[in-house]
Amino acid sequence: MSTPVTIVDDSSLSRKLIIKALPPDWNVEVTQASNGVEALDACRAGKAHVMFLDLTMPVMDGYEVLEHLKREGLNSFVIVVSADIQPKAQERVRSMGAIAFLKKPVSTEQVAKVLKDYGIL
Repeated sequence: MSTPVTIVDDSSLSRKLIIKALPPDWNVEVTQASNGVEALDACRAGKAHVMFLDLTMPVMDGYEVLEHLKREGLNSFVIVVSADIQPKAQERVRSMGAIAFLKKPVSTEQVAKVLKDYGIL
């Protein structure tokens, strides 16, 4: 059975790079979202067992997505993927429920390590 994964980034190039970094032996069904509203819709539809989430996006940013996930009781393993590597940003997203913070661009090795650490892969 495939794992439902949602890739959330306003940049289509960034979404493609994350998809390319997914471990090749991981059986996934990928949904793409260009903003937080689309991400939440995907999560509500059961398409985000794992979510790769950018922080800086129009309409609804990554922090707002994390707030909504918590408030609505939506369960998703959220891995933040961002160029904003400030320690405060990393601390904030972890306190909001993200399981990991990866700096753009991500590698297959980085993604696989997080997935293995959480028993997802």
